[in-house]
Amino acid sequence: MPINIEMPKLSDTMTEGTLVNWRKQVGDEVEIGDIIAEIETDKATMEMEAFDEGTITEIRVEEGTKAPVGAVLAVLAEEDEEVSDSAPAEKSNESAEESKPAKESEKEESSASESPAPVPVADDGTRLRVSPLARKIAAEKGVDLKTISGSGPSGRIVAKDVEAAEAAPAKSSTPAASSESAPAASPAPQGILPSVGPDDKVVPLSSMRKIIADRLLTSKVTIPHFYLHVECDAAPLMALRKQINAQTADTGGNKYTVNDFIVKAMINAAQEVPAVNAAYNGDSIVEFANVGVSVAIAVEDGLVTPVVKDAQNKSLLTISQEIKDMAARARDKKLKPSEFDGGTITISNLGAWGVEGFDAIVNPPQAAIVSVGGIIEKAVSVNGEIKSGLRMNLGLSCDHRVIDGAVAATFLNAVKKFVEQPTLMLV
Repeated sequence: MPINIEMPKLSDTMTEGTLVNWRKQVGDEVEIGDIIAEIETDKATMEMEAFDEGTITEIRVEEGTKAPVGAVLAVLAEEDEEVSDSAPAEKSNESAEESKPAKESEKEESSASESPAPVPVADDGTRLRVSPLARKIAAEKGVDLKTISGSGPSGRIVAKDVEAAEAAPAKSSTPAASSESAPAASPAPQGILPSVGPDDKVVPLSSMRKIIADRLLTSKVTIPHFYLHVECDAAPLMALRKQINAQTADTGGNKYTVNDFIVKAMINAAQEVPAVNAAYNGDSIVEFANVGVSVAIAVEDGLVTPVVKDAQNKSLLTISQEIKDMAARARDKKLKPSEFDGGTITISNLGAWGVEGFDAIVNPPQAAIVSVGGIIEKAVSVNGEIKSGLRMNLGLSCDHRVIDGAVAATFLNAVKKFVEQPTLMLV
């Protein structure tokens, strides 16, 4: 019997996903373990493996379309099933309504109030390829489908094409309708421009960007932030790093970054001041036994924070290798959902972009995030003499429900101690 390929739940917080890319098409044979699609979740874009084998007979969700967890994405025929030479027409699953059984949808079509808009035709009389949801949205918003170029398979018009066309003002030579007959415009959401110009670019939010927006807004609104900064003497760290990297270059070993040392300093400081390695839990505060460092990594469509787990038990070499590996796989969209779990404190480093210092937003449910600025050469006073020195700004953003100012200062100064005396991290 046919096997439904469903939207998997790829993370504990995932409720829907976006089908970014089909790796297999109708008629392709699939074996267990094959990568059949790429799914964008609330944390990253991940590859979806096949858990059954057979031939794809139907694709129900188009590329670029969102679907809830458990929705049928495609249909697979087992090897002993007879597969028709002409593959079934692709069925859009762009909304929950369109995933209903065929008989139910036939009943809906008999009702004028629920039936989709008539299938449109182009000026030359040919039938336009339009998904049912796109027809429905176009009918509701008064969008002329003949003016839209489809981005779906074989030029099919899908919902996002209609929404993009509706967002951009239509160009027409006909006189504008009178204000009496025109419907009242809905007020623009606060903070959004009331109109979009023809030359403006409208970029739909990815699932990742939506989650980032929601979580950061929640963080700023619900968490009472406070911020601390210290300036560190980075010269000893840079000297030690140069010495170690020169030695590893001769042996083909690991090359260490400044960020590797800062992460190790954070881990050691969190062990000295465990009250920072904590989270607010309603009527209690949880101080974690293990240190999980969430490392902020910039990717094409946002920011991901994979975790170095049980970091207090790992050497500087292991930490450096893990971060390099995660950063590479993050940019290639190869991270696994489990690699985002277990974070207890976050580091965000913008030093490579020439930023001297900044205040980061707490990454809930954690209570602290360390912000790292670039290493700047500047004039400093040493024993009453002005000399050239290397200075680095370290910041700490805290959840005041969990961490008090004195505790935060103790932790930040512990990080500073390890940065200025980096050999202590090698003991």
